[in-house]
Amino acid sequence: MKKRYLTLSGPIAIALYLFLYLPIVVVIVYSFNEARFGSVWQGFTTKWYGALWKNEVAMDALKNTFILAGISTALSTVMGTALGYGLSRYQFPGKRLFNGFLHVPVFIPDIVLAVSMLLFYSMARKHFQLFELGMPTMIMAHITFQIPFVAIVVRSRLANWDASLEEAASDLGCNPWQTFRQITLPLMMPGIMAGSILAFTLSLDDFVVSFFTSGAGSTTVPILVYSSVKRGITPEINALSTLVILASTITAIFIALLQRNRKYE
Repeated sequence: MKKRYLTLSGPIAIALYLFLYLPIVVVIVYSFNEARFGSVWQGFTTKWYGALWKNEVAMDALKNTFILAGISTALSTVMGTALGYGLSRYQFPGKRLFNGFLHVPVFIPDIVLAVSMLLFYSMARKHFQLFELGMPTMIMAHITFQIPFVAIVVRSRLANWDASLEEAASDLGCNPWQTFRQITLPLMMPGIMAGSILAFTLSLDDFVVSFFTSGAGSTTVPILVYSSVKRGITPEINALSTLVILASTITAIFIALLQRNRKYE
């Protein structure tokens, strides 16, 4: 029975990987297609990347996408790490209830979060003349759904924490800040890295929240792709998507190598 299971595991794994990655490969391949429209292969070319470079709308969308993902990921990683650390290490009234509410942004549909953020911004503009829709409102909205993911990952990292390491550091004369910087933070770093990658990825591929909270001059790649669907997907859009995929892959590889190097230090 075990041998039969091992025999079937290979084809199942191959089928699963094809299901996950074949659509991405198709997008990359057709970014080099000579044809302007349609799915018929008419030859290899790189001209669409040159055309993309001259397309100011597409380049602005690409720039906005990485600005939004970079800033929101940096801020949500700091706040989510602090939240996850606090929930793991400290006791306070209502902690169990707070832990439960932490998962609400994870479970609720994106459209509900998007509408609620839009309503909040509308009320703030009406009563306080604040939060004009644009890049700042998009960053705040992304931080809102990124923080719980980072906090959950960091808290999971600290779930099986060995407190004896911190106690040993204190016995050797380290103050609380030195203990945190030299012992706690390095041990938390894999969880922080994983949370930041997750937050960055969620921001890159988000459409619903970005669409509802965007304003003039804050179009991102998902919004641009959505607006282009009505006219038909062109190789320029495929090229733009390929660049986003490439940047995400390089980021993931860099973080993995960084974690590997830290492991062997």
